[in-house]
Parts: sequence; C-alpha cells; structure tokens
Amino acid sequence: ILNYDIMARFRRRTCIILLLFILFICSIMMALKTLRPDRAGFGDPFGLGLLPELQQQTVLLDDKQNSLYRVQGDTVTHVSNFHSVAVNTMKASMPAVNKLEEELSSPNYNFHIFYYAWFGNPQFDGKYIHWNHPLLPHWDPKIANNYPKGRHNPPEDIGANFYPELGSYSSKDPSVIEAHMKQLRSASTGVIVLSWYPPGMADENGEPTDDLVPVILDYAHKYSLKVTFHIEPYKDRDDRSMYHNVKYIIDKYGGHPAFYRFKTSTGRFLPMFYIYDSYVTIPEIWANLLTVSGSQTIRNTPYDALFIALLVEERHKHDIHRSGFDGMYTYFATNGFSYGSSHHNWASLKAFCDSNNLMFIPSVGPGYIDTSIRPWNNHNTRNRVNGKYYETAFSAALLVRPEIISITSFNEWHEGTQIEKAVPKRAGQVVYLDYKPHKPNVYLQLTQKWSEKYRKEQEQWLM
Repeated sequence: ILNYDIMARFRRRTCIILLLFILFICSIMMALKTLRPDRAGFGDPFGLGLLPELQQQTVLLDDKQNSLYRVQGDTVTHVSNFHSVAVNTMKASMPAVNKLEEELSSPNYNFHIFYYAWFGNPQFDGKYIHWNHPLLPHWDPKIANNYPKGRHNPPEDIGANFYPELGSYSSKDPSVIEAHMKQLRSASTGVIVLSWYPPGMADENGEPTDDLVPVILDYAHKYSLKVTFHIEPYKDRDDRSMYHNVKYIIDKYGGHPAFYRFKTSTGRFLPMFYIYDSYVTIPEIWANLLTVSGSQTIRNTPYDALFIALLVEERHKHDIHRSGFDGMYTYFATNGFSYGSSHHNWASLKAFCDSNNLMFIPSVGPGYIDTSIRPWNNHNTRNRVNGKYYETAFSAALLVRPEIISITSFNEWHEGTQIEKAVPKRAGQVVYLDYKPHKPNVYLQLTQKWSEKYRKEQEQWLM
C-alpha cells in the first residue's frame, strides 16, 4: 500500500510537471507569435530592415511591378509576402497608387496648347528628325558671316537651348506620346492644337506626320484630352486646297471621341482650326472659302467650322474680318515682338473682336529663345525669370476675359517656348538652360495653377 501511494503521488507530480511544462511551452509560443509581425509569412527574409541594400532592391522591384500594372490598367490584387514586407517597411516614403482620374487635374477645354509631333530618332524613324535642325543664316550676308553654320548632331547636341527630360525622342514612340498626354493632363490643359500638314507634306526639316494623328487621338482620349488642328502654311495653300483638306480632316478624324468641337453661342458644336501664317494669303482668297457667298464656301455645309487666323500686325485685324474668319490668335511667346504678341495691345484687340463678332484668343508662353537655330536672334530672347514671365502673360490674358487662352507651346523646343519637362545637361562646351531652382515640371504646375484661376474667374464673368 505504501509503495502504491508513493507511485500514485509520483504519477500526479509527473503529470503536473508535464502539464506545467506544456503550458510553459505554449505561453512561450504565444509570446513569440505576438512579437512576430502579422505580415510575415513562410519564407520571409529574416532581418530585412537590417539589410538596406536588399531592402532598396526589393522596393525598386516592387516599384517596377506597380508601374507595369498601372500602364496596363490592371488592378494589383496580389503581391508576394516578400514584396509585402518591403512595401510595409518603406510605406511611409512611398506614394499611394491612385486611379488616373484621381491623380491628374481635370482638363480645361478652354486652355489650348500648341503641340508638335515632328521629332524623330534612329530607333523609331531610322534617323534624327528636327533634333538635328540646321543653323539658319541671317538674311543679310554680312551679318550671317559672323555666325556659325552647319547643323546639330544629336543626341548630345540638339537644336534647342533646353534639353528634354525624355531625351532626343521620337514623336512616334508610344511611351513618349503617353508621357506627353500625362504631362498635358497634369497641367490641366484640355485641347491639343496639333501642328498639321496634309498627307505626304511636311516642313522643310521634317517628314510627313499625318499617319500619326490616329495614335495621338487615341492617347489623348485615354487622358480625356481633345485634339484640334494647327494648319501649317503648306505649299499652294489656297481656298480650294483648304476646302479639300478640311473635308479630309473632318471625314477621317471627325468621328473620333477626342476630336475637338466648340459649342457656339447658338448651340452648334463646330470643329476649330487654327491657321498659321494666314496673312500670307490675301483676304479675297480666304473670303472664297469663309464667307457665305464665296465661290468655294464651306459655310452651312457639313464641313463648316470655326477658323482662327494668326494676327501679327495691327492691320491684320481688318483683313481677318474681311476674310470671313471667326477669330484671331497671337501665337508668339515674345512680348513686344509683334503687335499681336504685345500684351498691352490685347485689350484693344479684344474690343475689336467683340464689336465684330470675332473670338480673341491670346497666346501666352513661358519665354522665348531660339539662338540654337538662329544664333543671330538673341534680341528676341525673353528670359523666363523662374516662371514670372509666364505668370505675367497669364495675368495679362485674364484681364481681357477671353473665351479661350492658347499656350505657346508644349514642345516647340527650337524656339524655347516649351513647358514640357526639361533637365540640366552639359555636353562638351555646351551647357543647356534648365528650370532650376525649380523642378522639371514647374511649368506644368504653373499652367495647372492658372488653369484653375482662369476657371474661377470665368465663373465670375458669367454671373
């Protein structure tokens, strides 16, 4: 009996010890579990935060993956635990992924911006186009002899005083077109005024680009932008060829959702065409096309539109009215260069337009410099003054209360009027201008700022 009691006590003690041991092990496991991050899973790298190089590589990998998903328009529904650790570790410094419409400013369809699709490079075009622009000689041989001749040699040496963030790009590159549309939308512009030549034609330094229009329209539509046409002074441009080309544009592109139409005071939705160097053609020829009684009239036909003439000299306003145009724009970004581009003349031009039922569309720009292609033209340079020149132009435009403001330009790099992102660059002895001390997107931000200001002021004008 004694031995039995001893054994029974021993078994109870053993069971109690075993039970306590099990409880001890369980408590340790629970404690460890509470200390372990919930996000960790099987195979997570131990001590990731102690390995900054690995951490950085992981975040970069995740950035690339997210960028790919954003470009393809997919929603990221699953990432590996390995990526999750990296993202959560660095989440304080990484921006949230938002939908396109939430990231970008709303488009302002009363902000029109001139756009050039004439650039090319060997990868997409087999050669450089426009980046290798020749140095243009002065018309006076005595002056011309004092300046260099030849042409630029991309990619380091380009025909511009600034250097684009995208490099010497091709206008045919889909990634470039997409980047441009995103920049245009971030600036809260709404209408792209596309430089256009008829099929098979181009400027003397370029190649035909009409076949690129459908691609630009598609990408513009993706970003809720509209496209209208800046008809360049092609060879033999007259009333007959203009009728043919307007018909061609409307028939071919008029059905696209990104094709721009302006709502008139009578409720009509009409296409709009900017006509560059319109003053080269005499008013009588334009009147054949643009007046109701003209021999080639386009009025009251399916191809009727709003035609906007370029005003350079003061006398052009009377020619524009006589020609049957619907309005005028000033284009040049050089305050004081011409009557039309001089800000102090805009009030009288607006008054003339109002009294003659014409639209006045002033053109604002961030500055002007074209000495990379016209080395003798430094007297027309307009310093950007870190954005102040641009803001002064916007302020002058708002004073005359225009229905539309045009911007010269998104990417006319040869004349230094671009608001596209530019970066600091040095190539040998050449030091390109840049936007410092501001970031490459400063002129996009300023455009967005004035777009919102313009929107608010327009609401007050209509009250």
